[in-house]
Order: sequence, then C-alpha cells, then structure tokens
Amino acid sequence: MLSVFTNCFKIQELRQRILFTLGLVFVARLGSNIPLPGINPLPLEAFFAAQAQSSSALLGLANMFTGGALMKGAVFGLGIMPYISASIIMQLMTAALPSLARLQQEGDVGRQKIVQLTRYLTIIICLVQSVLLLLALLNYPERLFPGYSLSSYGPIVIASPFGFLLRSTLFLTAGTSIMMWLGEQITERGIGNGVSLLITVGIVSGMPSSVSQLLLMFTAPLGTEGPQFGFVHGLLLVSLLLLVIAAMVAVTQVQRKIPVQYAQRMVGRKLYSAQSSFLPLKVNYSGIMPVIFASAILVFPQQIFAYLGGASGIKFFQHLAYGLTQGSLFYYLVFGFLILAFSYFWVSMMFKPVQIADEIKKNGGYIPGVRPGDATAKFLDFVMTRLTLAGSIFLTLIALFPDILYFTYHIPYSVALFFGGTGTLITVGVVLETMKQMETYLLQRHYDGFLKKSSRARAASPLPLIEAEVMSIRLLWIPLAIIFFIGIIAWFLRQL
Repeated sequence: MLSVFTNCFKIQELRQRILFTLGLVFVARLGSNIPLPGINPLPLEAFFAAQAQSSSALLGLANMFTGGALMKGAVFGLGIMPYISASIIMQLMTAALPSLARLQQEGDVGRQKIVQLTRYLTIIICLVQSVLLLLALLNYPERLFPGYSLSSYGPIVIASPFGFLLRSTLFLTAGTSIMMWLGEQITERGIGNGVSLLITVGIVSGMPSSVSQLLLMFTAPLGTEGPQFGFVHGLLLVSLLLLVIAAMVAVTQVQRKIPVQYAQRMVGRKLYSAQSSFLPLKVNYSGIMPVIFASAILVFPQQIFAYLGGASGIKFFQHLAYGLTQGSLFYYLVFGFLILAFSYFWVSMMFKPVQIADEIKKNGGYIPGVRPGDATAKFLDFVMTRLTLAGSIFLTLIALFPDILYFTYHIPYSVALFFGGTGTLITVGVVLETMKQMETYLLQRHYDGFLKKSSRARAASPLPLIEAEVMSIRLLWIPLAIIFFIGIIAWFLRQL
C-alpha cells in the first residue's frame, strides 16, 4: 500500500491534483475554525463538551456535516448543506417543470444555466438559515440548544444586535459561497468529487474526539468501581466496526451481471465475430446520494423549525423540530421513506432502460431469453427495481445502526456515529470513488492500483523516474510540513 501512494506522487498530473486538493481542504478547515465577529465560542464549546453523550440534532447531522463549525460559531458554520439542499430542489423541479427539463437537455449551455440557478437558490437558502440562526442566538439560545443556561455558560453573542446580525449574515452566506466554490474547484482541478470530499473531511475531523470518548469507555473515572466496558467488549466493537465497513464496501461494489450476446455482423468492410459480454447493474446504483439527500431534506426543515421556535418561542415549531430529530419514531419513518424514495428517484433519472435496450439492439446484441426492444427495456427496468429495493433497505439499516447502538447498548453517540450511519456511508463511498480515480491514473502509467493487483501491469516496464521527478517528490514535504506546523501553532494558541 505504501508503494501505491509513492507511485501516486510519481505521476506529475496526479501529484498536482492531490496537492491542489489538500490545499483547498486546508482552506475549508481553516474557515471552519474562525469564529464570527461578535461570537464567543467558549460557552458553546463548553456546552457541547458537557452534552457529548447526547444525541441532539445539532450534535447530529447538522454539526457533523459542517465539521464542527456550527458549534464553534465559525464563518463556515452553515457548511455546504445549503448548496446540497438547493441541488436537491433543482433536481426535483427539473423532473416536475418541463421548461427546466428542456433546459437540461440543451447540453453544456443548459446545464450551466441550471448550475447558475442552483447557486442563486443556495444564496437564498443561506440568507434564510443564517438570519433565523442568528436571531435565535441573540434572543433565545436556551431554546435553540436545549439544556443551555446563560447563568452557567454565559452569553454567546457579545456584540450589538443589529451590527452583529448584519455582519454575521453576510459572513455566513459568503462562507457557504466559498465552500461551494472550493467544491467545484476540487472537482474540476483536484481529485474526487469536491462537495462530497468536503463533507467527508468534516466528518473525519470529529474522529479525534470520538476516539477520546471511546477510550473513556474502557477507563475507570475517579470515584467509580471500574470501567464501563472490558477487553471482550473492545474486541467485539473492533470486529463490529470492521464488519460494518466490509459490508458497506461489498454492497457498494457488488454488481448484477446481465449477459448480453452479440451476433456476427458486418460493419463497413470489417467482419465482427459473435461474442458475449455482460451489462453490469449495481445493487447500490445510486450510491450515497439517497442518504445525503434524505439527510439534507431532514436537516433543512429541522433547522428551520428549531430556529423559528428559538426566535419566536412558539412551542408548535419546537415540537416539529423535535419530531425530526434522532430518537423519535417519526424521524425514522420519514428517514427510511426518503432513502427509498430518493433511491428510486435517482435511478429513474440516471438509469435509462429504453435507451440501453436501443443501444444493445442497434449493435446487434440481445439478452438470452429476452426479446430485443421493449421486452429488453421492461426486463432491465424490472431487474433494476428489485436491486434498488435491496440497496435502499441496506442503506436504511446502515444509516440507523448508530441509533441502535446508542439507545440499546448506551454507547456514546459520537462513537456510535462511526459504526455505520450517514457519516460512515458517505466516507466509505467517497474514499472508494476517489481511489477509483487515482486507480485510473495509475493503470494508465502501468502502475499497480489500490483495488486490484494486475500481473500485466507489474510485467509492464514502468516509466523511468528521472532526477527532476525525485526532486519534486522531495519538495512535496515542504508544503505538507508548513500546513502541519500551522495546525500545531493554531492548536497551541487556542489552548492559551
């Protein structure tokens, strides 16, 4: 594995893309730790540290997707979720409005217009969310954060209300706009999907605190008889974690291979002999998108109702916000239904059985036992419908698995989040996608990849590594060392 990473930096284009991605990820994490002007982050950090064992909504998806920026009152406090919510709304409107559907079929020009409309909608969502959030912080922080007490933790906002509201609204909206731009730049000039990668980095940033919570489970605090869990429990937790991750990777990679037979045909003056192939249909065809969509759809109204309840003091909005948080039966029913609905919605948009059947028929192919044309399209649609049902059920079970560990076995929620759930699903999916892109670069240069060792690739003579390449690999450690020392200095300054 170490040699594979070394080979990644031997390829100049791939090395530049990796360094570019690391640089933009560093900018994203930097903005997630810069507090808004007029906010004292210490009361919030103390409150969330005291509530680390709970499963509140703000300690759940919203705070996880922002990489902890929400509880720090940071400039990137809204994260990338408004952009994802806007993308979901635009996709739904594209399927519902014929004008947007025609715009999407116009090629690159139409898609650019849809992207532009998505950005405008993102700004509108940011303005609404930031104003409601800031009003709740100013007037009713104890209603926005259940259990928060001004007498115990102190005020969060330490600036004049009008100036703070105006400045912070602009900062939060600009922060999400910067995150949106960073994601697009990573997708275009870096490695991997930029938006998904930023979400993954935010999720992984909470791993150190989760590891510390995990260690506390196996140590005995002062004044107690013994630790909560023992050595056997630790082995079971590690085995369970590996089993869950293996199941995620397996379901993400597994395919249903539909055999396709091609008859002997003449194309121009060239005769093609009969051959057999297969059509790969993934069980989890939609990937992690249904989980992201369902989470975003649940987070957005929950935040709106929580902010409205905190700003106005109306209990009706507070009850609605509570019903859309982890732990309530209504939340699980809605979450499972949304995953199922978005799985079929995504497949219906991306998988075109009629078009695939026409392509197979045009190339002289057929599926054994199925007539070409409409019968092939119906068969493919039937198979994909069953596969989508199985994939959506698996996604729902994995997404709800941390709640089972928390409520049944009383494992801290920050630890249970890494035993499945939305965060782990997104992380595994994004890592696999990024590794596949890196695999493509490696195999093109005759290097072994991450996912499968190829004897043919090993037999091929590798490209000669000239002296300039060796020097460029050594210079790679300079920016990495600078980023590392900046992080160390920032950590020490926060402790003062």
